Amino acid sequence: MTAGRFDDACALLAPLLDGTPDAVDALYMSAVCERYLNHPDKAAAHLQTLKAVSPDFGRAFQEEGHLARSLGRMEEALSAYDRAVRSNPGLEASWRAREEILRELGRDAEAAQARAQADRLSALPRELLAVTNFIHEGKYLKAESLCRRFLQQNPRHVEGMRLLADVGARLGVLDDADFLLESAIAFEPDNIQLRLDYIQLLRKRQKFQAALDQAKALFKRDPDNPLFQSHYAIESLQTGDFEMALALFDRVLEALPNDPATLTSRGHALKTWGRQEEAIKSYRAALTAKPDLGDAYYALANLKTYKFSDDEVEAMCAEEARPDAAYQDRFHLCFALGKAFEDRGDFEKAFSYYARGNELKRLKSAYRAEDMEKEFRAQMEICTSDLFKARAGVGYDAADPIFIVGLPRAGSTLLEQILASHSQVDGTLELPNILSLAQSLRGRRRVGNESDYPKILQTLPAEKFGDMGEAYIEDTRIHRARAPFFIDKMPNNFRHIGLIHLILPNAKIIDARREPMACCFSGFKQLFAEGQEFTYGLEDIGRYYRDYVELMRHWDGALPGKVLRVQHEYVLEDLEGQVRRMLDFCGLPFEQACLDFYKTERSVRTASSEQVRQPINKTGVDQWRRFKPFLDPLKEALGPALTEYRA
Repeated sequence: MTAGRFDDACALLAPLLDGTPDAVDALYMSAVCERYLNHPDKAAAHLQTLKAVSPDFGRAFQEEGHLARSLGRMEEALSAYDRAVRSNPGLEASWRAREEILRELGRDAEAAQARAQADRLSALPRELLAVTNFIHEGKYLKAESLCRRFLQQNPRHVEGMRLLADVGARLGVLDDADFLLESAIAFEPDNIQLRLDYIQLLRKRQKFQAALDQAKALFKRDPDNPLFQSHYAIESLQTGDFEMALALFDRVLEALPNDPATLTSRGHALKTWGRQEEAIKSYRAALTAKPDLGDAYYALANLKTYKFSDDEVEAMCAEEARPDAAYQDRFHLCFALGKAFEDRGDFEKAFSYYARGNELKRLKSAYRAEDMEKEFRAQMEICTSDLFKARAGVGYDAADPIFIVGLPRAGSTLLEQILASHSQVDGTLELPNILSLAQSLRGRRRVGNESDYPKILQTLPAEKFGDMGEAYIEDTRIHRARAPFFIDKMPNNFRHIGLIHLILPNAKIIDARREPMACCFSGFKQLFAEGQEFTYGLEDIGRYYRDYVELMRHWDGALPGKVLRVQHEYVLEDLEGQVRRMLDFCGLPFEQACLDFYKTERSVRTASSEQVRQPINKTGVDQWRRFKPFLDPLKEALGPALTEYRA
């Protein structure tokens, strides 16, 4: 291709595509070759396949722009270049092409912005431009390797440090990312992009007070800057200051009327605060400003109690069917349409949209059920009763935490709302602290190497467990009020019950369990903000549930009496009996407020937020049966867990 021998290149690429028709790079190169060979139809066919395989592959849209431009279709080219730089802001050629087309159209201000972006990229060292592209194409290991080599030669290069921190954050190596950004800020304290990245990282680490302090400092620099106002609003929301967050969002909207992202964020804040009608108005305003905004449509669907009008369903169908619909908008729209058609009783069409949304999410997921099963087996092999006997007496003796674990959509938010209605218990969030701790114990892992965790639990110095337990209590204090106990409702903590017991031996653990078909299909219908990637396929979620039941059975044997199992269906049948059972387990006296949980005013940040603000009802128990004809793969994957889940 570099030599201009495009026929020869096509001949070499053809057998690759015959063997692997969804090979992203081969499809991309084939499209480029066919364009240079003046075969626009063949080029377009390769691009269509490429976009189906990788819906947000920036270079596919860039090549689509080049192809449209070569055919004289300038508006179409401009649209393609716009999508290219949204998917991958590191595409200099797309910025240059945008500038040229915008100047031809007389849109000089936009052209100048495009040129500024292109000039910024052209000023980057060649290695870092490649790193930028690797990051946005999901090639994180390549990006890490190249960026590390560059920094070995240029150890104080701030942009190199920022990019390596970005890679670290995406790979979950948050300690390294934190160190890199802190160091880079020390070198260039006035670099705004570094500080914005640092705020985002601190939020990801659930260091909300630190993130708020950073956002507040930016805001004080320039209180009239809408970008700084927005970040300050988001961090205020994370720390529970809803009044400040909403006041700041309103200030942003004064400067940028009808900004769809701000209107959507404002809706999220109002929803979390329990002001549903105002949230709906904000989401609808966002859609008026940007009719293809899938995030706002899904936010309405995710209220669970909202019913779409016929006009809204028609609009969503039209937007989702557009060939140029953005990847993010498309999968949000699919999940929203699934909910809309389910509400209408058209279960076949609803399932088709749920399945399509999940398939789109799976395209960008690296989740492999085999890897998760291997992780579960390691827990069962290492975290045995012998280990706990050998480590008896270690850990921090605080009894503050009540962990609620299990699968998402198993009723954990209801249990949290019940317990958080007690005067001695604070509700918090799905705290990632245990998951972060487990990640840090894995060590610096390379592809193909074994993880240090959980094996490291056998050799850690005894005092280390106490230190980790005390750090957990201190790090989570920001989420608490004044109650002596608090809830950590991260479902995935069931994978780390051994670690929890070793660092916090007096913590209480409740396993929220739900009938498998109902639980798994409810997860399949849910579009999660992040994580829970096992839910994007019926087979994967069935295998995960089966493995969860097996691992919990192991914990019951290795740590008898440590975990209280609460079956969701029993809560619906006998609320008071199950409430008293939980309170007894936690050593708490009975309070009527726990039965009147729906009257408790507090922020709730999960998908069930509106449902737990209503009295107990059984409407969702058998909803999965309406989709029974489509769920055979789930049944098969569940295997014995289909009937043995109560064991």
